[in-house]
This record gives sequence, structure tokens and C-alpha cells, in this order.
Amino acid sequence: MKKQFNRMKQLANQTVGRAEKTEVLSDDLLQIERRMELVRVVSHNTHKKMVSCLQGHIGAEAEKRHKKLPLTALSQAMTEGGSQLGEDSLIGKMMEVCGDAENRLASELMQHELQIEKDVLDPLSQLAEVEIPNILKQRKQLAKLVLDYDSARARCALTFLQWLQATKSIISGTNTQALTAKADLLKEEVDEAMNKVELCKDQLAADMYSFFSKEGDYLWGGCLASCLYLLCCHVLYCSYYSAVSQADYHRKSLTVLETVLPTIQAQQDSWTEKPAFGTGLDEHLKRSGREIALPIEACVMMLLETGMKEEGLFRIAAGASKLKKLKAALDCSTSQLEEFYSDPHAVAGALKSYLRELPEPLMTFQLYDEWIQASSVSDPDKRLQALWVVCDKLPKNNKNNLRYLVKFLAKLAQESEQNKMTPSNISIVLGPNLLWAKTEGSLAEMAAATSVHVVAIVEPIIQHADWFFPEDVEFNVSGMFVMPTPASNHNNHLDYDSGTIERKRPGSMVGPENDTGRKDNCSYADDSKISPLKWHNNGLCHSTNSRSQGLLTSHPSAFLPKSLESAGNSH
Repeated sequence: MKKQFNRMKQLANQTVGRAEKTEVLSDDLLQIERRMELVRVVSHNTHKKMVSCLQGHIGAEAEKRHKKLPLTALSQAMTEGGSQLGEDSLIGKMMEVCGDAENRLASELMQHELQIEKDVLDPLSQLAEVEIPNILKQRKQLAKLVLDYDSARARCALTFLQWLQATKSIISGTNTQALTAKADLLKEEVDEAMNKVELCKDQLAADMYSFFSKEGDYLWGGCLASCLYLLCCHVLYCSYYSAVSQADYHRKSLTVLETVLPTIQAQQDSWTEKPAFGTGLDEHLKRSGREIALPIEACVMMLLETGMKEEGLFRIAAGASKLKKLKAALDCSTSQLEEFYSDPHAVAGALKSYLRELPEPLMTFQLYDEWIQASSVSDPDKRLQALWVVCDKLPKNNKNNLRYLVKFLAKLAQESEQNKMTPSNISIVLGPNLLWAKTEGSLAEMAAATSVHVVAIVEPIIQHADWFFPEDVEFNVSGMFVMPTPASNHNNHLDYDSGTIERKRPGSMVGPENDTGRKDNCSYADDSKISPLKWHNNGLCHSTNSRSQGLLTSHPSAFLPKSLESAGNSH
């Protein structure tokens, strides 16, 4: 009751302009929120009007729906009339034939409406009545948490002023001590409220980004075609003068559908806002017009900036809520990626997730047996040569992305004295995400069956990266990364000016469902000193300290075994 009273009081103060209102959602999220409400209204209205078009009863069983159709009643009347007229009557025979045809048409209509209900009405209802309302419910919860945060911050500021006045007056020391204790309690309340706001905001942002990236896959590709077909069918079933007119109408309807369906399919295929995670590499590259997959390039560029000396990179797990938010943000190509610079383990986790969620591993199922066979060669030099032969067989897109990734991992291994990630350690934690068997079984079983072989494959490739891939790699391969303008402290609405209250790192918060983030002793730099990842025009932008940060210069002699120097020069 007290919390509700504080909320109402804070809301009243904000309404009349006597209190500051904290804005936690970015412009991207506010735009997605408006889009979601519009989609909900459109889906609800479409569902309502489409239900009125159906001749059967929604939710009824197939047999009951069939009996209630007007076509079924027409079929029964024609069949009974034919029986009464008898086979000696030409009209009677035609009535029986047409009655049977109408009964079959009724069955087809019943099946069609069942399919419409399953493929169109149910998804529309799910979207308008369940999925979007659930996200909007989180938005309301976030608004309540923000009110709690603003209220606690205002009360903390008021107590601090009272404490200052008490120290300057002749009030007894006991009163000053009481105010100090009260201020400490309010400080803890502010910290707790801020943590709740951050966690709720992360979950809401992840759900919003996920909705936006999958909007094209929800229903529209199939719904529009079904709607058109439904309208044509109901025009057809209005009257049945003869079998010839029905057939003619069906042919015309089919012509219309065959004309419209390719356009609908083309619109769906051209939809670019589709998730990158879980999508095949070739499909993602073709749709985005890229050479290197967006999650790979974005994560590598962020790690090059702040993660190269982070101890245990790719080994230490990130907070689940932060990782989910980053994956959703990359899926819908959002520009709000600055916060992830301070959590390289979340970035590394997103890169691992992308590689693992590929329908086919980056090193391909087709070459799996050849990779294993090459790693089993006993002679080290011949083993390297065998691995090179298999690597050269990779498809172009896979080879380009593997080269890009291996060059980065080799650069990461050069900092192993600080990050403890040697080529061996990198291959242990990342190798199973690059190659796995195309077999049935759980993820744990598959990983156990292939981990030893994969380490023997990936480790030498990282160690001798410049021999396997002698070409220099420009990490900013898309050319979308430019020097950003330093972020202003005014852009962070959750910062508040207090000498006694510290802003906690989001990664160390406890999330929903006992989601405990990574805890460490790393200190955070000021937000204005961190170079954020931004979008330039329609692409990601990134700050690089120099061209050498994005360009890996080959040093074959540092990686190539002496016995293979001549072979390396020949390639």
C-alpha cells in the first residue's frame, strides 16, 4: 500500500511538472512499441471481419461444421429430390449427381475453413490477444518500476537536503544520526529500484527486438493468400446454377490466385528484417548483401575494441538476460549497442551462440569426415597439409567467414599472456561451435563425441593462421564502421548525480528466474570514454583506434613450422 501511495504521489508530481520523469526506452524501442500497438489493432479487426466471412462455426468439430454448412443442406435437398423423382426422370438423375457434387464441395469448403482457422485465425488471435498484450504488460510493469525508482530517488534527495540543514543547525546529534541512517536506507532502495528497472528494461527490449525481427515470419505471407482464396470461395458458393458455371468460376478464381500468389511470395522473400541467428549462412549473406555475417563482424569489431585482454574470453559465461538482449538486438540490426562494450563476455557469448545456432556448422557437415580423417594423421607436417587440403574445399562463403574468424582468434591468442586464451584454450571452448557431426542425439552427446577431434582440428588452424590463410584480413570488411561521436552523459537517463550512490554494472545483477550475471572485479570506465558501436546510414559503425586495429598483418614465419616454410611459400 505504501509503495502504491508513493507511485501515485510521484505520478501526480510528474503530471504537474514538479518532478523529473525518467525515460528509459530508446527511440528505437518507442517506435517498435507504437508499431506493435498498430499491429495488434489491425490483427484484431482482421480476425473479427474474417470470422464473419466463414460459413461454418468457429471451434466446432469437423463433422458438426460440415452438417451446418449451407452447401450440405443444399446437397441433402437435391439428393432427396432426386430420390423422389426416381431414376426414370432425367431431372431426378441430375439432382442426384449435382447433390453428390455439392456434398463434395461442402467437404472441401469445410476442410478449407478448418485450414483458414488454423493457419490464419489462430495466429491472428494469438498475436492480438496473447503475444503483443504480454509484451505491453511488461511495458506497464516497467513504467511502475520507473515510478518506484523516481520516487525513491526524490525521497533520497529530500533526505539528503534535510541532513545538510541538520548539520548546519543546532539540532542534536541524535537527529543527524537518524537522518544519516534514513539516507543509507533510501540509498539501498534507490539501488534496488534501479536494478529492477535495468532488468525489466533488458527483458522488454529483447522481446520487442525479437518481435520486430520476426514480424515478416508471423503470418502475413500465408494470411494474404488465404484471405484472397477465402473471398473467391465465398463468391463461388453464393449460387450454384450448374456444374459448368461452378467450374468456370473456379478456373477464374485459380487464375486470379496464380497471378497474386507470386507477388505475395516475392514480397515475403524480399523482406530483409529477418533474424540472423538460426538462419543459414548463405541465406543471411544473400539477403543482407554482405561478405561476412553481421553477428560475426559486429562481435569481432566490439571485441577488438574492448575485449582482447579480457581474461577468460569465450570461457566465462555472460548473464542470460544480457546475452538474450544482445542477440535480439543483432537480429533486428538495432543501433543501441553501446552498452555491450562494457561486457565483452556477453559479446563473446553472442558470437558462440550464432555459430552454434547455424543450421549447418561453419566448417560444414559435408567435410566432417574429411576433417576428422585429416586430424588423425600422425605426422605433424602431413597433418597440417591434410587440414589445409580440406580447408581449401570449403564453400566460398564458409571459407571467407572462417578465415575472418580464425584471423581474429589468432590475434586474440597473441594476447594470451593477459587473457589466458591460448590457441588450445580457444579451440576447446569455441571448436565445438565450428564443427559437429550430423547425427541424432543430445547436444551434450554430440559435443562429447566430437570435442577431442575438433580441438585437434581447430587448434593448429589458429596456431598457423597465416599459413592456412596467407591473405591479410580487414576486419572492417563491410566498410560500415566509422569513428563515432563520444556518447554524452545526458543520453543516459538512468545516471543520477549523487556522491554516495554508485551505478551497478548490469552484468552483476540478479535477473528473472534466478538469472545470475557474471560477477568480477573489473572496474568500469566512464561511459563517455567508451567508444560505442553505432550504425552509419543503414549499417553498423565502429570506432577503431587505427587501421592496424582492423587489419591483421601476416607474419607466416611466426606461425609456420620450419618444415612447412617451403610449402607455405608455394601457396
